[in-house]
Amino acid sequence: MISSTLPSQFCLQDLAAITGRVCELRVNPRQPEADREARAWFNSIGLYDDRKRSKFLNYGKFDLFAALSFPDADLKHLVTCLMFFFWAFSTDDLSDEGDLQSRPDDVQAGHDISVRVVNEPGAPRPEYPYAAMFYDLLERFRETSTFGAYKRFIRAWEEWSGSQVTQSRNRSQDRIPSVDEFILMRRATIGGAMVEAIVEYSLDLDLPDEVFENPIIRAMSDATNDLMTWPNDLCSFNKEQSDGDYQNLVFCVMNERKVGLQEAINILTEMLAQRVNDYIELKNQLPSFGTDVDKELARYLHALENFVQGTVLWYYLSPRYFRGVDVTNRDNLVVPLFKSGVF
Repeated sequence: MISSTLPSQFCLQDLAAITGRVCELRVNPRQPEADREARAWFNSIGLYDDRKRSKFLNYGKFDLFAALSFPDADLKHLVTCLMFFFWAFSTDDLSDEGDLQSRPDDVQAGHDISVRVVNEPGAPRPEYPYAAMFYDLLERFRETSTFGAYKRFIRAWEEWSGSQVTQSRNRSQDRIPSVDEFILMRRATIGGAMVEAIVEYSLDLDLPDEVFENPIIRAMSDATNDLMTWPNDLCSFNKEQSDGDYQNLVFCVMNERKVGLQEAINILTEMLAQRVNDYIELKNQLPSFGTDVDKELARYLHALENFVQGTVLWYYLSPRYFRGVDVTNRDNLVVPLFKSGVF
């Protein structure tokens, strides 16, 4: 097993500096008010006991995540975005590290309950807490979003939720996918397309379907998903190896290229830098969709870039990934390897 050959520490470059070449960092000033309202909602769900709920909220720093990721959202929309994080991360934890980590049939059952929420919007709010959160989230989303944004969110959720089942099946079989296979699956498991729809919703943007069907926009979407996902795998690797979870791109590189941990991290970091270059080249090839649509598209792309940079910085600032590690200076950060079960 790969875990038996891991060193006692590894070195990580400043990933935010790499993505910062193209993505701007900004902060929403409405963070405190949004946090109070969203926390009250999450507490009402009754998902965890007091100790686990406090750990989830305080270690996650999801309010900071939302403020960094949606800098221009008004209070109502920022609250919804923070609710989205609470729902997404608690659901992700359920299949990543909870009771369903290696039980694909039970993950599928939870998915099926949420499918009913989508297909029967007038039905009563479900008792299953994860589906109840999803129900509340969709109600708020439908209040102001365009039909297109809502449709894109639902389609993205279906892909994401299905990918959770696939990932759980891989865990149950101790299967490490190829790098190319994992990159495609990871775009779904991180919920990148859902993020894009939430970004669209956060500013009540109105973009026609033809924009998202354009091959340049689709390629840019893949690139921004990778700019979010690959730093996540680099930053979350330590936590996941401690949990015995090998569904991580770092492990895939190690396994496919037969290299050690540090070399795999260096390879993935170089891949990230190249992906930034890819995004810049694609952005220079943007077609015109007409004056009005181009203005909306420019707002959308800027907001998406804000989200990417806020996300990458949050990876460092959240104790979720760097517990006990001083990340003040992120240049060539030396990270001690967590012992098994420390989380």
